Amino acid sequence: MINYILKRLLGMIPVLLGVTVLSFAIINLAPGKFSTLDQAMNPKVSPEYQMRLVKAFNLDKPLPVRYWLWLKSSICFDFGRSFSDNRLIMDKIAERLPVTVGINVLSLLFVFLVAIPIGVKAATKAGGGFDTVTTYFSFLLLAAPTFWLALLLMQFFCIQLGWLPISGIHSLDFEYFSPLRKVWDISWHLILPVFVSSLGGFAVISRYMRSSMMEALNQPYIYTARAKGLPQSQVVYKHALRNASLPIVTMIGLSIPGLLGGSVIFESIFALPGLGQLFFQAVMARDMPLIMAEVVLGAVLTMLGNLIADISYAYVDPRIRYK
Repeated sequence: MINYILKRLLGMIPVLLGVTVLSFAIINLAPGKFSTLDQAMNPKVSPEYQMRLVKAFNLDKPLPVRYWLWLKSSICFDFGRSFSDNRLIMDKIAERLPVTVGINVLSLLFVFLVAIPIGVKAATKAGGGFDTVTTYFSFLLLAAPTFWLALLLMQFFCIQLGWLPISGIHSLDFEYFSPLRKVWDISWHLILPVFVSSLGGFAVISRYMRSSMMEALNQPYIYTARAKGLPQSQVVYKHALRNASLPIVTMIGLSIPGLLGGSVIFESIFALPGLGQLFFQAVMARDMPLIMAEVVLGAVLTMLGNLIADISYAYVDPRIRYK
């Protein structure tokens, strides 16, 4: 297993290099430059100041030279400074990372704790009323855009009822709260964002769980377990559920890169200071070093997610372990 993990980690290096080469080229081929954006925001910016900006960020060098300079510093986890405020990019990512990770981890826990039991029950009661209701509800969630649901829920719970805050991660007078009230204030602000980010995953996981569980319940070993007189709960949760978990393990691996990509929409809607909002602001500001840093982070999360899913297969299915 250790040799397999080392081979996979070494195989990630050329893939990551290819991703960075393509991303760097595409970003630099995009129309517009940071210096022209700075001039558009402030008409009083002189051409001499623009030239100093261009030289300070090596924008006057050829594209291969700029990529090589970026690659050398990135290997040492130095992604340079942001074009917009000249801050270290690692500092900007570090202060935004806990918000994005916290929201997505909470939403993933909520999804798996709720969707898996619902999918199992829908499979054991296939064709019944519960299965029909959950099927229609899941299809509605899959068809409805996330931003539309977020706006509807904000209108109802935040504006009409006034039960939840409409944006932000804490109140304005947060610094004067006691530690316990700070925890409650952050939790109160995260209820709606976590719920909205969970809706799409809930529909997908419950459908995958139902389909996989129905297939597992029709296998010969399930009939053998029932013929031996085992209780229904033991047949379902001990024998069938473990073998039906492979698609769910895959979904867990695919959910890891979604920590970054899926956060752009709801962090922008709810004004949450996370990586998704930071990435959107970087694209709007043409902040190329910051965009590249987040692209690298997304690529690493994708490859690590696939690796974690493959390793988890061995613990879920003994046949894969023996091979």
